[in-house]
Amino acid sequence: MRLVLLSDTHMRHEALEVPPCDVLIHAGDFSHRGTRPQLDAFLKWFSTREAREKVLIAGNHDFIFEQEPELARALTREAGVHYLDDEAAVIAGLRLWGSPITPRFGRWAFNRDRGPDIRAHWDRIPEGLDVLITHGPPAGLGDRTFTGTAAGCEDLLVRVRQARPQLHVFGHIHEAYGEYALPGLPTRFLNVSNCRLLPFGVRQPLVVELEPRSSTGGGPLPGATPEATG
Repeated sequence: MRLVLLSDTHMRHEALEVPPCDVLIHAGDFSHRGTRPQLDAFLKWFSTREAREKVLIAGNHDFIFEQEPELARALTREAGVHYLDDEAAVIAGLRLWGSPITPRFGRWAFNRDRGPDIRAHWDRIPEGLDVLITHGPPAGLGDRTFTGTAAGCEDLLVRVRQARPQLHVFGHIHEAYGEYALPGLPTRFLNVSNCRLLPFGVRQPLVVELEPRSSTGGGPLPGATPEATG
């Protein structure tokens, strides 16, 4: 199965060449400030890509999903896009879970304090996933900023070690693009940020081939609702 992975496109999506795929995934920050016109423009583009299924989570720039969640979800559903907000879905045979949450900094959307506040979100991540999609990275993996700060979430890393998804897809830290691994853990960690920090410009989407675990006898995915199952 072919997956195309996007994140942090920040309204530069028209510069991307998205190849045909089974599942197109966007890990948040499609916008600058998450306004209605920005969402409309992005969905018009995203919904017309040549993909069997399309999946979206929000990022810290995408304020409309935090401030007007019912409207944003309705617009996304009307565009034929699966939107995940701390929830699971089985889509095209893939077992997915997505969250927009990131550790607090500044006054951005979907920020949570480190410790118990953010841990409550990660505790909901089920085992048996094919793809975990979070906007931000786990600690120490694709999280190093240009100033040298490690911005990832320690509690997210703890839960990923326990849940052991096949892929963990994220963005948020543009300059830390790339694939990462941990010894002894089968998970592939992918920072797929499309917008560069320096030099300015965009990276083209990452393409990954993945066999769903469900095709080899995986059981029901905890937390997946019929509405979110494709």
